[in-house]
Amino acid sequence: MKDLILEIRTRLNASQEELAKMIGISFATVNRWENGHSTPNKAAQLRLYDVCRENGVDLEDIILRKIKKPAENLKDNSNRRILYHGSKSGIEGAIAPISRERCDFGKGFYMGTDPYQPLTLISDFEESRFYVISLDLSDLRILKVKPDLEWAMLVAYNRGKMDEARGTGLYKRYASMSQGYDVIVGSIANDRMFYVLDNFFLGNITDKALVMSLSALQLGQQYVAINDKACRHVKIESEIKLSHLERIFLRDLSESNRVKGVNLANEICRDYRREGQFFDEILKDAAEKR
Repeated sequence: MKDLILEIRTRLNASQEELAKMIGISFATVNRWENGHSTPNKAAQLRLYDVCRENGVDLEDIILRKIKKPAENLKDNSNRRILYHGSKSGIEGAIAPISRERCDFGKGFYMGTDPYQPLTLISDFEESRFYVISLDLSDLRILKVKPDLEWAMLVAYNRGKMDEARGTGLYKRYASMSQGYDVIVGSIANDRMFYVLDNFFLGNITDKALVMSLSALQLGQQYVAINDKACRHVKIESEIKLSHLERIFLRDLSESNRVKGVNLANEICRDYRREGQFFDEILKDAAEKR
């Protein structure tokens, strides 16, 4: 926290006394914060956040630098990926494929190329932790799923949206797709894409509109270790705790990005509302071929 306060004060081009006046506290309090002798409470961090917004301090840049710094000396290559993971209460014990069953690619340990996805997922939780992860891909069987209808249907299967097609060739195809693999790699269904996917599953948009939205929203990738063998190839490189101020900013940023993404997706969906098939039509066709 002390480094964050010093960075904010530096960008404000303010002395400790000037920053104290901006927040409405004493110079001695700011001095103790920066020396690490005390930590601002939530109310003080909220006031500091307001000062940043009022004075145009780029908190996004500060936070991004903080979370990417531990990865600067790590090499990302064909055999190793440097990824990010968020946990609501921190990781204890060995890495394991213990996520919820109804995740995008089923039960596993999820890691992403985009730090914002895990950051926004954990921003509401006081004890949350952010991790820089390395994944050794050597000797692992990897299923890569392209960001198209194939990806959406696999997500649909894993979220339990295809149950009415149970017993069909379509259902069996996605039920068995990940068999024999250790890691699944595919696009992250972030909060913007959740909105589009839900509309596809509800029958409000076609597969064409969905695929076009996928391309436009430029999603990051997620790597999912789906068994114990793959999890043994995961190494925690760094653990980062987020301050209250940082979590407030990330919540606001997430909401802003969600609104922008939803508006963009809505425009695309309107343009392609008459092209392609609806989700229930795809399942119906599969049932007729049973």
